[in-house]
Amino acid sequence: MMLPSLTTAFSFLLLSNVVTASQILKTNGFSSCLDGASITVQKADIEYNNDNKTVIFNVAGTSTKSINVTAQLNVTAYGKSVYQNSFNPCDSTTFVQQLCPVPVGQFSATGEQAIPSEYADLIPSIAFSIPDIAAQATLELKALDSGENVACISSTVENGKTVALPAVTYVAAGVAGAALVLTGLSAIGAAAGGGTTGGAGTMSPSFTDVITTMQGFAMNGMMSVNMPPVYRSFAKNFGFSTGLIPWGQMQTAIDNFREKTGGNTTADSFQTLKNTTLIYTDGSTLSRRDLGLMLRDEFLTAVNSTTDSTNTTSSDSTLSKTVSGIQAYVEQLSVPQSNTFMTVLLIVAIVIAAIVVGVLLFKVILETWSLFGSFPKSLVGFRKHYWGTMARSIVQLILVLYGVVVLYCIFQFTHGDSWAAQTLAGITLATFTGVLAFFGWKIWQTARKLKQVDGDASGLYDRKEHWLKYSLFYDSYKKDFWWLFVPVIVYMFAKGCVLAAADGHGLSQTIGQLVIECVMLGLLIWNRPYERRSGNVITIFIQVVRALSVVCILVFVEELGIAQTTQTVTGVVLIAVQSVLTGVLAILIAANAIILCCKENPHRKRRKELEKMNRDLDNLTPLDARNSLLMDLSKVPNVGNDPKHPLMKQNSEDSFMREPANPYSGATPLREYRNMGPIESQENLVSGAAPLGGRAQSPPGAPRQQQPTIPNLNMPGYAGYRGQTY
Repeated sequence: MMLPSLTTAFSFLLLSNVVTASQILKTNGFSSCLDGASITVQKADIEYNNDNKTVIFNVAGTSTKSINVTAQLNVTAYGKSVYQNSFNPCDSTTFVQQLCPVPVGQFSATGEQAIPSEYADLIPSIAFSIPDIAAQATLELKALDSGENVACISSTVENGKTVALPAVTYVAAGVAGAALVLTGLSAIGAAAGGGTTGGAGTMSPSFTDVITTMQGFAMNGMMSVNMPPVYRSFAKNFGFSTGLIPWGQMQTAIDNFREKTGGNTTADSFQTLKNTTLIYTDGSTLSRRDLGLMLRDEFLTAVNSTTDSTNTTSSDSTLSKTVSGIQAYVEQLSVPQSNTFMTVLLIVAIVIAAIVVGVLLFKVILETWSLFGSFPKSLVGFRKHYWGTMARSIVQLILVLYGVVVLYCIFQFTHGDSWAAQTLAGITLATFTGVLAFFGWKIWQTARKLKQVDGDASGLYDRKEHWLKYSLFYDSYKKDFWWLFVPVIVYMFAKGCVLAAADGHGLSQTIGQLVIECVMLGLLIWNRPYERRSGNVITIFIQVVRALSVVCILVFVEELGIAQTTQTVTGVVLIAVQSVLTGVLAILIAANAIILCCKENPHRKRRKELEKMNRDLDNLTPLDARNSLLMDLSKVPNVGNDPKHPLMKQNSEDSFMREPANPYSGATPLREYRNMGPIESQENLVSGAAPLGGRAQSPPGAPRQQQPTIPNLNMPGYAGYRGQTY
């Protein structure tokens, strides 16, 4: 019969890797492959259960005439034809009553049939365990008398196994959350110490590294190429990192907003998407059932029943559309393409509000605590600089999300339909870019002034006022590479622009992304800019994976005509590589949590040591030397006449170190006076003055002045002053 033949065909589809799973094969959505067909199929669900060897089928549609048909079933797996068969629904061996003949008007057929063992035994066990199989089943109906095609449908075959699992998303979100907690704790500790980053900035991988890596995985899945189903499902797991979070009520609210501001919600809305089957460029489909938006409908057998059939098929009739690129990615997450930007904007607004509320709540807790007792001194800094922590967190969020904001804003400009959403996209892009440009200009201006005065820009790290304001942009880098944050921002901007502007042009997208990734990789390898060696190794490794990912995606480009089997194998390799990277990041985050407790930020450590040294040297006096002669001068920074250390204690020939009465007069001076202009002029005023007695350098002819002498009291009982103690 027809259904055993279909089930047998499914058995030849899955001949690859093994994953233990339940024994189910079923169709997933369908699309019409014949224009102007006299028979319109509105529903086609077929499911084979290998446990009880039965097939459950449910077919519904309409026909303009009563006709006897023959069915041609063609099944392809990974681009290759694996099964073909013809059968007649009126034949005794493949008899289907409701389709013999196909009636005029609406019809539906549903039932359950047992599969003979000779067909069931042909199905290998691995057929039920391969996740996201790339298989298509095409059913053509032809008129028995003329051979004319009267209907054609194509459906994806699946076994219920996929790598798009909630557990994968939860693990990925957990890794990102652990990085966020680690960074947040270090930020709180930094605020407690006066607002510094407290060492988290130079730890790799940081939250920024982790979340941008996951954003890269998601953006790979947005490219307009012939994506294998297995990798498409894998990339879907990282949509949360780009702000795409399925939320039905939010989508409905955005639809209402768009409708009031010029949007076309009839063609593109959340309600429309619920009833739409997505057809990808490789021919695979995604039905509303897999979107999780509707429960499986139940049908009763009815032949040419106007009332019952109308009620049945009207609820089952679905739309279908071909999708690719960014639209395909966002709509599989139940986000209409016209709602994409507004969804991300609202999620970002919620996160910013959470940051503000969280910081203010902690501030209130500290103030309440102070009313009833004293809290740890380590929290005094946060209490005083809570606003700085809030501002730093928001700017950090802008930096982390800049690439995806650029992507979605440009996508809104090219695909949006609401003037209000377009305006908000322009404001958002200008705001994000303006904030980063402002800080970039301020850092460059500060570095320029420091170079004019000190000779280099190390004051960005050594001076606390600069470190507190700007270090979130460069705290991971060496002092000579403070500027690297600028290429990083340009890199994120370029990725978002290329991906959004070239949407629908897979080859252009891929080549552009490959060039960008390779340039960034070359910059990192050439400079190795990170303060810690581990930072260089980890960041270069992440960038290598990004570049290799784009190389793999090049295999998916349709214009290159690479076989689907090769594409699927490449997709599996890509999943393995990116999964390994995610696991490595998780392990390193755990290791950093331990290191953070034991090791301090090297920039902050050096600055603190220098500040302590300056305080100690400024307080030295002849009567309170505090064992300065025992100080290991090799550990003192070699400042010499270095103008970057104006607070170091200075000595000259007229200082106390040259006094004969000074018991430390033989000690080595700490440093020479340096020429500072106004100070030198004051010294010249003193050194050029006339001696007290007027002997040595008095002008010629000047009257001799009285010299100071020791008073001679010449009183009885005193022999004058002889230097004795009183």
